[in-house]
Amino acid sequence: MKITTVLAPLLLTSAVAASRLVNIVAGTQQIALEDNLAVPGNSPLFFCSKADKDILTIEHVDLTPNPPEAGKNLTISARGTLSADIEDGAKVHLQVKYGLIRLINQEADLCETVKNVDLKCPLKKGEMELKKDVELPKEIPPGKYTVLADVFTKDGDKITCLTATVVFHR
Repeated sequence: MKITTVLAPLLLTSAVAASRLVNIVAGTQQIALEDNLAVPGNSPLFFCSKADKDILTIEHVDLTPNPPEAGKNLTISARGTLSADIEDGAKVHLQVKYGLIRLINQEADLCETVKNVDLKCPLKKGEMELKKDVELPKEIPPGKYTVLADVFTKDGDKITCLTATVVFHR
């Protein structure tokens, strides 16, 4: 489905871009997000939980336009700091839902994924910044999309976990 190729990179680009640089459903348990879990900047992104022990500290993620609009270019800019190198073997668990329908529930290689935002592993410790333009097709079906990206090292250490809810209108 075309929407999965748009929304998955949107969240991954935000997560990964920040690494180089509302509601979530976990199983059947619904977790309410608090304002203090909002990712700094102008985006619909939230941390899944307090990010104080994450390898990635996100300074900001900005989307233009926010919210994203079908048929328009989306500019993502992000800045963050990695407290450790991210090596081959890092993974991202990605979940995309359209309303209550789960479109994607898969684990992907983070190092393969970061190639979509012109990065490559190992991602080195330190400050990172990224700006990426994404063309959103006008054919995106209207509705509510919820995306979850849980990113962790090959040893299972948490890099970050981000979620977003985006509603596309006709």
